[in-house]
Amino acid sequence: MPKATREGGPLLAIDDCYIKIPGCDIIKFNNLPDISDQKSAEYEDAGAIGRSSPMKTYQHSANRTIGMQIHFIVSGPDDIENNLNHLRCIESAVYPREESGGAPFIPPPICQLKCGKLLADTDLCVVLKSYSVKFPTDVSWDANTFIPFKFDVDTSWDVVYRSSELPGQQNIIRSGTNG
Repeated sequence: MPKATREGGPLLAIDDCYIKIPGCDIIKFNNLPDISDQKSAEYEDAGAIGRSSPMKTYQHSANRTIGMQIHFIVSGPDDIENNLNHLRCIESAVYPREESGGAPFIPPPICQLKCGKLLADTDLCVVLKSYSVKFPTDVSWDANTFIPFKFDVDTSWDVVYRSSELPGQQNIIRSGTNG
């Protein structure tokens, strides 16, 4: 069984639980984030003469939204700077990217999420819809950066697919994605 810490207490990264944000190093988690996964189908009621209840007509499915509360913990000397860099990378994923080819901006990046097989067998392509961070004052903090030794970032991601790769029920049952 793999260990969660190195000798002396620093937390080890979980190899199969991470966020990939273009322009940043991979953010590997050293503890499991709190994850929620939500999707719904939209139906319209269609009345019919003589029926005691309306018929349901499928319209479309709503976005699949992944909620993730990421826990940043300082357990080693490099963690303060790493946590600050990871926070900045997450924050950057809601901002448009600069374009050098004439257009002033292009949409924010498409990122990738993975946490074992909780969400899918492979990386999920996602866009960050929102993040929220609150820096607690009831824990120790670094005197140079003011970064607390533990803080959480709440994120909300929408899963995105190419039109040609939209998932159907059987693909979700098989692998959690379109493959």
